[in-house]
Amino acid sequence: MGETTGYGQFCPVSIAAEVLTQRWTPLVIRELHCGSVRFNDLQRGVPRMSSSLLARRLKELEFAGIVERREGANGTSEYHLTPAGREMFPLVEQMGLWAQRWLRHRLVEPTNLDPDLLMWDIRRNVERRAAAGERRFVVEFQVSGAPITHRRYWLVFDRGEVDLCYRDPGHEVALFVTATLRVLTEIWLGHIQIAQALRDGRLSLDGSRQDVAAFPVWFALSAFAPAGTLPPGQAAAAPAP
Repeated sequence: MGETTGYGQFCPVSIAAEVLTQRWTPLVIRELHCGSVRFNDLQRGVPRMSSSLLARRLKELEFAGIVERREGANGTSEYHLTPAGREMFPLVEQMGLWAQRWLRHRLVEPTNLDPDLLMWDIRRNVERRAAAGERRFVVEFQVSGAPITHRRYWLVFDRGEVDLCYRDPGHEVALFVTATLRVLTEIWLGHIQIAQALRDGRLSLDGSRQDVAAFPVWFALSAFAPAGTLPPGQAAAAPAP
């Protein structure tokens, strides 16, 4: 199934490549591994992929036995990796580690910077270590260097959950985070440490002393950030799932 005609080789590498190297497929597997199970959440993780192509890739992955579709709590479809799909993820991880080691400069080229994807990834990682207790806690990100309609985002912490808002939710903001799109991406990837960015003025935090001090605690970096802190080309352990 799918648009590929195959390599016509019995080599296991060629058979695996027929599935894994389809355009967007590794990113869809990444999103599924990171916990996106609904179509709309998958779309937010691959915002430049058309919905029709995403639907096609999911069908192809389901046909290949890598993804299974289940009925969710509200009767909507959910997509989950099968054992075969979960076993495939370390290959995707290694691709990311390799890029951090050898193609780090390309990760932050202007054409690859995407504020919507960055904030979605930030929100997803933050949710795993959400803080603020019972109080509602709102953080506004002011991202310069992005398209004018994609320069402000809000994370709303409320009773252990975190929502990402693309419009002002109307709540009082406790902490303002200001940086360029490139710098915020470099921080998230582990290329720049938060403390260093604060010292040299590339990152600004405006809020109470307590909230500023808590920022590095709840601001979870990319799973590939440990590799990003090493000199280019130096080996790193695979990120924890």
